[in-house]
Amino acid sequence: MAVKALVLVEVAVGKMEGVAEAIQKIKGVKSVDAVAGPYDLAVMVEAADVGAIGALVTKDIHAIPNLSKTTTCVVVKSF
Repeated sequence: MAVKALVLVEVAVGKMEGVAEAIQKIKGVKSVDAVAGPYDLAVMVEAADVGAIGALVTKDIHAIPNLSKTTTCVVVKSF
C-alpha cells in the first residue's frame, strides 16, 4: 500500500510560481497548492513507503532552488 504525506513548503519571496512548477514535475507529487499562513505551498506526495517519501523530499524537493524550508506530515489514516 502506498504512503502519502503532506509537505509544507516555505519559498523565497517572489519565487513561489517557479518552485511550484518545478515541484509539479517530480514523480510522486500528486498536487501542489498555494496556501496562506506560515507556509507558501502544500504539496501532496505519494510513494511506496516512508523511506521513499523521505528520499523524494530530501533528494528531489530539497534540490529545487529558492526553496527555504519544508515540513513533512506523513498521513497515518485517511477518511
